[in-house]
Amino acid sequence: MSSATTTSVSLTKKDGDPIVLTDVAAQKVAELIAAENVDEVLALRVAVKPGGCSGFNYDMFFDSEFADDDVLRDFSGVKVVVDPQSAELLLGSTLDYSDSLQGAGFHITNPNATRTCGCGNSFS
Repeated sequence: MSSATTTSVSLTKKDGDPIVLTDVAAQKVAELIAAENVDEVLALRVAVKPGGCSGFNYDMFFDSEFADDDVLRDFSGVKVVVDPQSAELLLGSTLDYSDSLQGAGFHITNPNATRTCGCGNSFS
């Protein structure tokens, strides 16, 4: 795994990453960003929003605008940005990517989730 760098805010728990990307996930995100074919710098924004059958939903999208208090990390050249509130709920999480017959896509493993939904996108 590559090392992460902090740019703007320290987290509530001892210098932990809100989320880390596996090498496979970082490679897939880099491919998706390259396919966007835009001139601006894009980062993967990972957020936690209220809702879903378990209380919270994960939200991931490309973003080119960053707030001063966002947590910004770099994984193999892929920028990942998380807002401070989401960072607390994601602290220690891992984003992975699988391309298998049983389910291709991104998957978040969150040690803070006490309950998850069958869809994998909702947690409490």
